[in-house]
Amino acid sequence: MKQTWIWIIGVALALTCDACSHEHDHKGKTPLVEVAGEFLYREDLQAVTPPQLTGADSVLFAEHYIRNWVEDVLLYERAEDNIPADDKVKKLVENYRRALIMHIYQEELVNQRLAAEIGEQEVESYYNEHKDLFRTEEPLLKGLFIKVPLQAQGVANVRQWYKRNTREAIEQIEKYSLRHAADYVYFYDHWMALTEVETKLPADTKKNLARLTAGKGMEVKDTAYHYFLYVEEHIGKDEQLPIDFARADIKEILTNLKRVEFISRTKEDLYRRASDNNRINYYYLKQDE
Repeated sequence: MKQTWIWIIGVALALTCDACSHEHDHKGKTPLVEVAGEFLYREDLQAVTPPQLTGADSVLFAEHYIRNWVEDVLLYERAEDNIPADDKVKKLVENYRRALIMHIYQEELVNQRLAAEIGEQEVESYYNEHKDLFRTEEPLLKGLFIKVPLQAQGVANVRQWYKRNTREAIEQIEKYSLRHAADYVYFYDHWMALTEVETKLPADTKKNLARLTAGKGMEVKDTAYHYFLYVEEHIGKDEQLPIDFARADIKEILTNLKRVEFISRTKEDLYRRASDNNRINYYYLKQDE
């Protein structure tokens, strides 16, 4: 539907500026509207349109966006005519450009170098010293999940295997899953959030899932599938968050704590190198001599 209305609007508006369209290289894009020599393209509108909008809502969004875009272009045109591009404006633009470039560079520098300097030992130390900061917002599980069609062969074997965390049982269930399973997740080696596991089960099983604890299994079915879930380990809500879940947050915290010192050290290093290479000329010192 969204494609339809964008095409309709595009055709209607493109017809109004067909002459200018022929004189301008649109680089393969489809113009929707032109004003003051600037073009809004269908592809640009598609990129900002919320995907959940359909029907009349999507048409209304398009109309408002196009109207706002035209008004902004016209306002800029009027402002440009009334405020000459003097040295003051140029200086403001240049200052903003410099500040933006430095900010982007600093962020990339921090993310690439500083984050790499934060080792596992430092993460673990921070985790152990600030355990109260890291609590679970929902239960976490480790275990195994397999979804099998009702008519699949060997379902009785799955009942025997899925609760056993042994090498033999896992090998059997993995071989079986390749031929028969609609979905299979081995997560003995990492934590999964309860809500993520819930998405794999029928909606009416959420209460049963919430009651599961470590060492417990659950088998349910609907009109099409058997669902098998075994919980090897369980961490409840508002308990200690495993370091595997907290690691990314800890690195971000440590990065932010070191950010100011790191940027200051980087500036000092740049200054020292420039000074050593005689790239800095202090004219006021020469005038005082």
